[in-house]
Amino acid sequence: MLPVKSIQRIAIVAGEASGDILGAGLISELKKKYPNAVFEGIAGPLMQKEGCASLYPMESLSVMGLLPILKKLPELLKLRSNLARYWIDTKPDLFIGIDAPEFNIGLEQKLKSKGIKTVHYVSPSVWAWRPKRIHKIKKAVDLMLCLFPFEQDIYQHHAIDNFCVGHPLADEVPLESNKVEARQQLSLDEEAQFVCLMPGSRGSEMKLLGQDFIDMAVLLKKFYPEIQFVAPMANDKRRSQFEQQLKVAQEKHGELPKITIIDGQSRVAMAASDYIVMASGTATLEAMLVKRPTVVAYKVGPISYKVFRKLLTIDTFAIPNLLSKQILLPELIQEDCTPDNLFAEVRAWIGEDENSNGQRWLKVHDEFMQWHKTLKKDANVYAANSIEHWWSENGLREHEVNR
Repeated sequence: MLPVKSIQRIAIVAGEASGDILGAGLISELKKKYPNAVFEGIAGPLMQKEGCASLYPMESLSVMGLLPILKKLPELLKLRSNLARYWIDTKPDLFIGIDAPEFNIGLEQKLKSKGIKTVHYVSPSVWAWRPKRIHKIKKAVDLMLCLFPFEQDIYQHHAIDNFCVGHPLADEVPLESNKVEARQQLSLDEEAQFVCLMPGSRGSEMKLLGQDFIDMAVLLKKFYPEIQFVAPMANDKRRSQFEQQLKVAQEKHGELPKITIIDGQSRVAMAASDYIVMASGTATLEAMLVKRPTVVAYKVGPISYKVFRKLLTIDTFAIPNLLSKQILLPELIQEDCTPDNLFAEVRAWIGEDENSNGQRWLKVHDEFMQWHKTLKKDANVYAANSIEHWWSENGLREHEVNR
């Protein structure tokens, strides 16, 4: 049997900031294994810094919710068709789709049908909703890289090659996050009680959650006069959006509680805080790793929610709850996500600390620590090693290269 061809050219597509982080770490490690390899596709600034040429801006794929996706659908389909045609013509050795399953799985299916090997990094939530997608995934994906161990079961059942590589965030975040150091870094009062407000990095999330979070802060301030808030903003657009919501709240309530807005540094802001209120998403994993009592909020447009609700096979969203298969963090979903309910859940955490010696939190903290250690696998290296190992067994042989 002829030897496996060394990987020389990798096509890669990431759809948003979290994918850019994963992609940059993976590219860095793959370059050590394949020093002559070139990377091209759709990449964010971190991937580009690692040498990946971006054929289209990553923002082209950053869209969430049913109606926004439908509005951009013609543009997205054209973009995917252009990429498929280009790579089918130029034949990269390997395609890696990072998350963005609605875009990448379809692209992978086209490429795989033409003999191009495909890897998908970050399992789609097929275990959570639309489970029949697994049949399309099997046609599209040669190798699935999962972040969490519970995701592997469905791929094992359907005989799809897979590895659980852990999560890069578990490698980055220390097992114990120092609150005093974080406050010093952000110039926050070391003695005050802080709640971190994180209404989301997308415009649609901020639109649906920002005002509720501010109104909740007003309620908390009335009950706990000394309490303060810190709000990390993902970018200038979200900051402007949140500041506009603060103006609306000021007209409504008069004096507002002290909310320190910072640019980026969300993980430092979480570590500096006593409690966190956040939009559901990858950030809930960070809250688990930083180990702070957290309330999770989830809202989408009413039409999107009606559609998604019918397709769901789970009734929880926060990653810590999914990992543990129990409700460690309270979740407020859709119509249950109101300022009053957010206030009640934060107050429950505060009251639990004040009145019951933190027994509930100690149990949650121990569970978080266990999962942190489980997911701490040096994910970038593990993912690159997984690809190398899989390629050695399944990659193109020399006689197949010019087919």
